[in-house]
Amino acid sequence: MNINLKRRVAVSAVFFLSGICFASWASRIPDIKNRLQLSEGELGGLLLGMPTGSLLALPLAGLLVHRFGSRKVAVVSAILYGAALPLLGLAATRLELLAAVILFGLIGNLINISVNTQAVGVEFHYGKTIMASFHGLWSFAGFIGGAIGAGMIDLSITPFIHFTGIGLVSLFIIFFAYRNMLTEDVNTTDQKGLVLKKPDKLLLRIGLIAFCGMMCEGCMFDWSGVYFDKVVKVDAGLVTLGYIAFMSTMATGRFVADHFTQRFGAVRLLQYSGLLIFSGLLLSVIFPGIVFSTVGFLMVGAGTSAVIPLSFSMAGRSKNFPPGISLALVSTIAYFGFLFGPPVIGFIAEHASLRASFLLIAFVGAAITVLSYTGRAMLRKS
Repeated sequence: MNINLKRRVAVSAVFFLSGICFASWASRIPDIKNRLQLSEGELGGLLLGMPTGSLLALPLAGLLVHRFGSRKVAVVSAILYGAALPLLGLAATRLELLAAVILFGLIGNLINISVNTQAVGVEFHYGKTIMASFHGLWSFAGFIGGAIGAGMIDLSITPFIHFTGIGLVSLFIIFFAYRNMLTEDVNTTDQKGLVLKKPDKLLLRIGLIAFCGMMCEGCMFDWSGVYFDKVVKVDAGLVTLGYIAFMSTMATGRFVADHFTQRFGAVRLLQYSGLLIFSGLLLSVIFPGIVFSTVGFLMVGAGTSAVIPLSFSMAGRSKNFPPGISLALVSTIAYFGFLFGPPVIGFIAEHASLRASFLLIAFVGAAITVLSYTGRAMLRKS
């Protein structure tokens, strides 16, 4: 196995680790909601903790990666991520759950920035677009995590025991991955030191596209199970069906997105992605039965699959910022989508309906098409 392939496998393993930890949490949200007797509005408020923690990490993530290198930050944060996961299962009150969710979100974004910086470096050494395949491993892990979560629910295994087992698996993964990760990050700029300045127009537009993508993803991660429970009204064993459908096509889409990027170009692929998200959510809102909702969620997964990988790949090639900083800047904008999406769903659901909430997110997906079309000339230069 050559050195580039070893690096790719190692970085892919960390993406998988991150994905299975997050999916384990997401798959048990309906269970935790029922155990703590939370309303949709209360759950939406508590879910603010995840993106809040992520946003708290963003000012530090780029600086830590620039100072210590993405490898060290990724390894330490991966260990902490696996250790923080069981705390979500231990939470017995709303306050405890909020604190655990904030911590989980903070550590998760340290992994996000550091491992994507690693991915930019591996992609640079490969000399071709491979970013989506890394994110595909994250989504595949989400599919596996969702399936494991469904099995744990059927076996009546508590979230704490479930999360502890996944945490131990994550420690095993990082132990074997760290030795082959990049020891030095690539620098796509001519700058030698750290220069702090506001994002340029290109990064701002990429950030807005990622904002919409993250908003759609966050809503699907946190609310797909609740949607199938309360709107589609499936049996308890099928509550995770929507989540699994979404994650399966998101994973599949990311494994083929690099091919489609080479064929159609990143900008056109972003335009198609927004249309798929809009169409899939609209279908599930108009026809909220199990068949049409599942098909709709499959479409949303395919649509969201390429948005974040393409956004991060474009940001990582910035000529004005090193990869760790440009990724942190774009992620800062994007995570506001992750911040506002899930609680907005909860608040609208409380005062109107979940179907109305999902209709709003459909138009957020359509905004990806609009932003990538109106800024196509600028984006094609990235």
